[in-house]
Amino acid sequence: MIPVPANMPVSLAAGVTDMRKGFPSLAAQAEAVFQQDPFAGYLFVFCGRRGDLVKVIWLDGQGSCMFTKRQERGRFVWPLAKEGKVTLTPEQLAMLLEGIDWRTPQRSWQPLRAG
Repeated sequence: MIPVPANMPVSLAAGVTDMRKGFPSLAAQAEAVFQQDPFAGYLFVFCGRRGDLVKVIWLDGQGSCMFTKRQERGRFVWPLAKEGKVTLTPEQLAMLLEGIDWRTPQRSWQPLRAG
């Protein structure tokens, strides 16, 4: 994964996006759905109908970037809302891209003792 700056705002498009779209179409959708300029330094995340493919668009200051990730098994944890946006932290985005439920992260282990 390409490192995302800690203060980078991340917006997730709730609902389903047509994954045949490229950067220009997704940038236009970002303007319509998020009501934000796609060239203002935000990360915009979109998910396909089956839930196993996400696309992330980002203007990194040097050019436009579009990242795609497909889950080989399982699906990405996506909001249940049909439309609108959800704001994430870069840490939550990292969990989402790893297939972890970013809404309620839980420790998988507990320390047995201190010291």
